Amino acid sequence: MLYALVIIDISVEVLDRAFTYAVPEKLEGIIEEGSQVVIPFGIGNKEINGYVIELTDKSEFDESKIKYIKEILPKSIKADSTLIKLASYIRKTYGSTQICALKTVMPVKKTVKQEVNKRVVSKVDKAALSSLAEEAKRKHKNAQERLLRELIKYSDISYSFITGKMNVSAQSIASLVKNDVIAINQETIYRNPIKIDRPEDTEHILSKEQQFIVDDVNADLNNGLRNTYLIHGITGSGKTEVYMKLIEDRLKEGKQAIMLIPEIALTYQNLMRFYARFGDSVSVIHSKMTQGERYDQYLKVKEGQVKIMIGPRSALFTPFDNLGIIIIDEEHESSYKADNMPKYHAREVAGELARLTDSILVLGSATPSVDSYYRCKSGEYKLYKLNSRLTGNTLPEVYVEDMREELREGNKSVFSRRLHSLIKDRLEKHEQIMLFLNRRGVSGFVSCRECGEVVKCPHCDVSLSLHYDSSLRCHYCGHEIPMMKKCPKCGSDKIKGFKAGTEMIEQMVKKEFPYALVLRMDADSTKHQEDYEAILSRFSNREADILIGTQMIVKGHDFKGVTLVGVMAADMAINAPDYRAGERAFQQLVQASGRAGRGDNPGEVVIQTYQPEHYAIERAKEQDYDAFYEEEIAFRALMLYPPVGNLLAVQIIGSIEERVIKLSKVLKGYIDSMSFEKDIQIIGPGNASLSKKCDQYRRVIYIKAIDYDDLIKIKDKIEFETEKFKLKTESVMFDFNPVNGF
Repeated sequence: MLYALVIIDISVEVLDRAFTYAVPEKLEGIIEEGSQVVIPFGIGNKEINGYVIELTDKSEFDESKIKYIKEILPKSIKADSTLIKLASYIRKTYGSTQICALKTVMPVKKTVKQEVNKRVVSKVDKAALSSLAEEAKRKHKNAQERLLRELIKYSDISYSFITGKMNVSAQSIASLVKNDVIAINQETIYRNPIKIDRPEDTEHILSKEQQFIVDDVNADLNNGLRNTYLIHGITGSGKTEVYMKLIEDRLKEGKQAIMLIPEIALTYQNLMRFYARFGDSVSVIHSKMTQGERYDQYLKVKEGQVKIMIGPRSALFTPFDNLGIIIIDEEHESSYKADNMPKYHAREVAGELARLTDSILVLGSATPSVDSYYRCKSGEYKLYKLNSRLTGNTLPEVYVEDMREELREGNKSVFSRRLHSLIKDRLEKHEQIMLFLNRRGVSGFVSCRECGEVVKCPHCDVSLSLHYDSSLRCHYCGHEIPMMKKCPKCGSDKIKGFKAGTEMIEQMVKKEFPYALVLRMDADSTKHQEDYEAILSRFSNREADILIGTQMIVKGHDFKGVTLVGVMAADMAINAPDYRAGERAFQQLVQASGRAGRGDNPGEVVIQTYQPEHYAIERAKEQDYDAFYEEEIAFRALMLYPPVGNLLAVQIIGSIEERVIKLSKVLKGYIDSMSFEKDIQIIGPGNASLSKKCDQYRRVIYIKAIDYDDLIKIKDKIEFETEKFKLKTESVMFDFNPVNGF
């Protein structure tokens, strides 16, 4: 008897284990690990779906009580064994149900109808077609006659043309097929997200620094070593060319490659470079693709047509059967950490995937995460440096403008005098400018000058942002109201917006420089994938003078015409309520600076701030990563923050505030009752930084520990205890070494 261990497709913690089912004889030899099956479940034998995670010929249960699998779900997608193992790692490391982890790694959630190209072809000669056409005419079968006479002229016609333009019914066509007069040929059409002609590739000559990295990595591989490598290369130093050469070498070995990028905005530009080199063996996957496009990429991978997959973190789960290399570009980016359960980090999961597939993991960044650099210092990762720009240009000149001084000297504009002067200069020279501000909308918040009331979202407990169309919007849940003329609390008319956003900057630029052509790129102006491509293409083709945007404009783009970058308000990142604020500010400033002077002309950068003495700003001005790292890691060590220590956020969410508070206190008691070999620190429970979101109250407990395994024990204990409660209105989530605030 063959048995299957099945994870059922219900995301309930109390059912988070494998159930044993017998495999009927008709499915033996067909069923596999990863098959999606239909099973009878519970007292009523309700038919539900599940995934087979293991096949065995042994069972611990009474054979007479074991139920049989009903069938393999028709047209379902099989999860391969590597992805099943990866799901188990995610489940154990980050906390979630097994089915939730399994669904996370599945490349697509469901099948969709394939697109096919159907053509009608003649199976008889022209004389026979002519005779049949005359017969159809005598019998007044006008539609068949039209088709037969058309086939005399064209022996191969599109099916859609026949049923559409020629107005021939499917029934008439079927009759001719039945009589063996014609045949219908069909081929699958893959929905291709790459809607471009292949660009011309250029000659690839690596610099000495680049060639050393490639040779050293390949030497490790030849010696049987599988390391994790970090390439710390300044902006414009040619990290991408190193990636492509390493991938090329793996393809020659018959292997495949995954290339992760942090933002959907980077997909198009990266794809062009890879498509020029590798052609149709490259594909892309991202969240804004249609379900059909995603499914077709999956099929192309399974059929061996795709060798390189590019995309954000979900591309990590591409079901390659002979993976050789995983590359994570801009590895410092926070978007590599999942926001929803399970809250995995792509960098850590990529390390496990590399181990499971005997692959190598390559990380790259101009501003590496403190976590990765710490691992290099401790010998866990291997570090390489690229210190020169490929163009031979020096890094841009960086100016830090103290906006306090500007205000004291009577300048109330959002532009410092230096930035205003340089924008004017670049416009006269017909050079391009990028203005970076990490906030969309018109203002950060709206408040009353009279009573201090801040207009907040009733569902999320955050301030509403004022947009240029005079609407107030919540950037969490989408709640929207019109801008009011009087304060809702005291009735004063002294209610205004504070802190400029991208829309406001756009209007000010147009007012100050009316002759300039301006583009804006943020989450509001890029609702669809085509919006990214259109804006990037227009700016790259010099169809605009100034590009204004949030952080999506400063990540990885290579615009040769840009010689000036202005950072409008560096303080926004520095003052965020997050222990990583200094790191993020430094990274954003260096990345923004790196967009200037990538062409033939030197670049300049203006950083506007009210805190010019902050170490992140001082080190960003000097482009001195090592000096920044030493100051930052000293702070982390003092406070036991990652990567020196480890941090677990236990997040409690529910619709009834009193129950959320009570549950958080109960969980705190469980943690207090546990014993550990090394000290742990417990902070909370307390309100989350966003204490209410979408009508859900949020509490959090933070636990610091040197040993990551101690945090795993806490997670396991809480999961075990909360299973007894059978929670319905509350949920508990875990975020290990959180990257984004809660």
